[in-house]
Amino acid sequence: MEGLSVLPPAGPDCREERPASAVTGTLYGVGMGPGDPDYLTVRAVRVLERAHHLVHFCKAGRRGNARTIADAVVRDAAREWPLAYPYTTELPPDDATYVSALARFYDEAAEEMAAALGAGRDVAILSEGDPFFYGSFMHLWRRLKDRFPVEVVPGVTGMSGCWTRAGTPITWGDDVLTVLPATLPGPVLARRLAETDAAVIMKLGRHLPKVRAALAEAGLLARAVYVERGTMAGERITPLAEKPDDDAPYFSMVLVPGEGRRP
Repeated sequence: MEGLSVLPPAGPDCREERPASAVTGTLYGVGMGPGDPDYLTVRAVRVLERAHHLVHFCKAGRRGNARTIADAVVRDAAREWPLAYPYTTELPPDDATYVSALARFYDEAAEEMAAALGAGRDVAILSEGDPFFYGSFMHLWRRLKDRFPVEVVPGVTGMSGCWTRAGTPITWGDDVLTVLPATLPGPVLARRLAETDAAVIMKLGRHLPKVRAALAEAGLLARAVYVERGTMAGERITPLAEKPDDDAPYFSMVLVPGEGRRP
């Protein structure tokens, strides 16, 4: 499939050879945190240093952000295994062509990884934030978890990094937090926002105008905080009501802090 890498050679810094009794490698889902490599966990660093292959998702012709974070720990091109998505924002996610292309992409990537794992090699899939939170890793995990040993290394989520950098406690007392993808229809966003105490709105991009309108309808625009590239270079934090335009990169989100019980 176009854009899908071939199985790369193992690098020189791989972990020690397995004993003869070991049959397969381990699939690791490694949480890379919100962007700043200082937020990597000790366990994540250990896996990055020892895994035979470092898999990262990316847009064709670009390097994945998760792999860039790993540069603070490893600079080893021989172990690098990029997986270029067939589509990113070119088609809506519910388009039949998009859905079928992504399914083939994950199917083929899983089989290539199965070959490496079956040969006794450890495969670490680098995941921005936490692997089990809106992560592409989950699609490969679902295809491989019943065939090979798996370890998921939790990571600091992007939203946690953003509300920390914004100096904005997100929940107080009995506040209920709702995490919303901005891809939802406007009326659904407005209804969900009106029903919750605190919210995180992710996957902004071109959906920011719709999100702004939904927040206004729910009476929450004045509390909304816009965070762009939280913990990364180029970080930008501002009240959403003061943001003069509707431009929002992939790594951005809106926070609506709760106002619950405070003794």
